[in-house]
Amino acid sequence: MSLLKDYKAAEDIKRMQIIEMEKLASEIRELIIQTVSQTGGHLAPSLGVVDLTIALHYVFDTAKDKFVWDVGHQAYAHKILTGRKEEFHSLRQYGGISGFPKREESSHDSFNTGHSSTSISAALGFALARDRLGESHNVVSIIGDGALTGGQAYEAMNQAGHLRTNMLVVLNDNEMSIAQNVGAMSSYLSKLRSDPLYTKRKKEIEELLSRVPAIGSTVIKAAERMKDSLKYLLVPGMLFEELGFTYLGPIDGHNIKELIRVLYQAKNLKGPVLLHVLTQKGRGYGPAVQRPADFHGVGPFEVSTGMIHKKAGPPTYTHVFGETLVDLAFHDNRVLAVTAAMPEGTGLSGFAAKYPQRFYDVGIAEQNAVTMSAAMALRGLRPVVAIYSTFLQRAYDQVVHDVCLQNAPVIFAIDRAGLVGEDGPTHQGAFDISFLRHIPGISVMAPKDEEELRHMLYTALQHDGPVAIRYPRGQAVGVSLTKEYKTLPWGHGEVLAKGEDLLILAVGTMVYPALKVRELLAECGLNCTVINARFIKPLDEELIINNAEKHQYIVTIEENVVAGGFGSAVLELLSRQQINHVSTLNIGLPDEFVMQGKLDKLIEIVELTPEKIVDKILTRFSIKRKNALKPKISILHRL
Repeated sequence: MSLLKDYKAAEDIKRMQIIEMEKLASEIRELIIQTVSQTGGHLAPSLGVVDLTIALHYVFDTAKDKFVWDVGHQAYAHKILTGRKEEFHSLRQYGGISGFPKREESSHDSFNTGHSSTSISAALGFALARDRLGESHNVVSIIGDGALTGGQAYEAMNQAGHLRTNMLVVLNDNEMSIAQNVGAMSSYLSKLRSDPLYTKRKKEIEELLSRVPAIGSTVIKAAERMKDSLKYLLVPGMLFEELGFTYLGPIDGHNIKELIRVLYQAKNLKGPVLLHVLTQKGRGYGPAVQRPADFHGVGPFEVSTGMIHKKAGPPTYTHVFGETLVDLAFHDNRVLAVTAAMPEGTGLSGFAAKYPQRFYDVGIAEQNAVTMSAAMALRGLRPVVAIYSTFLQRAYDQVVHDVCLQNAPVIFAIDRAGLVGEDGPTHQGAFDISFLRHIPGISVMAPKDEEELRHMLYTALQHDGPVAIRYPRGQAVGVSLTKEYKTLPWGHGEVLAKGEDLLILAVGTMVYPALKVRELLAECGLNCTVINARFIKPLDEELIINNAEKHQYIVTIEENVVAGGFGSAVLELLSRQQINHVSTLNIGLPDEFVMQGKLDKLIEIVELTPEKIVDKILTRFSIKRKNALKPKISILHRL
């Protein structure tokens, strides 16, 4: 008999016995494994919190209580338990349910998440609003130990401890975020996990106190002080209690009965409470337990073997970046690599193995990564900070004040620039050109292919100032790689094709589609010049102006929002030079958050396929085809 098949809503859990909850947990894990094997997704973190999620829903009621899931990639079981079981097969697909909590999707999702270390701040806000409005519901933040490497978590805990409002923070401790955790907090949690004397004595004292008959309040307070004193004696520091939280744990995050008991205890305590729960990442699926980093965020895979499906073809841009950096570091001992808890995701695992003394993983702390790198750069080193576009947003102030204001020669390797697909709006790299281009002193480049990426990295190392290189997720174009590196002429683009009717200025991922656009327009009787801009800042002003004077129509194409992007830079240049005879069209990502879905589907939806671009050009300039034949158009996936 399947419990999950007959399961309807979270209220059903409250009628279950422990043995039934354990069976339900097993069935939920099986559904998650089967679904993610088809859709891809965050498998290992979600499998680790199934028992905890069931216990939370048994003790609390998300119809009124507020759950805030940090990052949110561990909320799959929560989605299944709150009315989305039948839709779960559509996880991360276009038109389906998101891979992260989403308020628009369910009233049981209190807060949209997708980036790390925000849950305690949001939970504190909900708790303060509750108190202000005279309400009485519970507020729970569920945060992973990896997210505790992010400073915002401590800012929120400091404030919560000061205000003493009622809220619960559940620390899901699985000993890692995506890669193994790093830093002093990881060591501190390890001490809490591994101190058998503390755990044994704590349990003995609790049992002793529970057997004492009714006694006066003075004696009870003395006993509590004794317990607290023992805690301080056996676990030096007691950081969480010093921050004003009542600390409970650590407890087994897969013992539902014990979880429920302690959650009820936490629920009845006054002030902020932190419950330390120990879980196993990937619980219930052997390959995910053995290779948790591989199955943190995973594509489709074979359930029976754990073999992850790999696309045949060219290497990824990430792989090419990682291999290139290792090679460049061999020849230049100034080169360092810095990541924010993403050595595998940014392609730096090989660098870390080859040059461990020149590799720095700062944890989920992008601000620290940037400022630390600025100081190293000012001492003559060449730190390469590899961060996803969406996460670099978290360190914007540090890029401005600590890097650019001091002209520190930091190189930003911006992975996942542009659309990333199934992770959705919290992870699309849609804004980096816009939030970097206007900062004085920084240079911004975008390669058209993997060979150009290699040369851009080499060129950036020769430049005495901050440089950002943006490149996309996924497979590269497949061009041949040369053995030697060349220094690109600084601030210069390249003409890829010449024509007299229309000028196309493209950058990064849109260069090869621009060449396809040229082919399609040629079938319509139009001859186009195509320029690979390469440099978004500084622009190749001379090249653009010379070609603008020869054309009536100018089109810019980029995989960034149009507002403040590459096209805006071109328009500003034309305005400064008073080039008024041309008609212009800026093509890029729309002024909206792009939802999740397969990348080729999203490219079609945002109208960045060559065919859609041709339609826009012909419509915008009211150009009539010079022949009677409509172009033969086929859907073109990203090259």
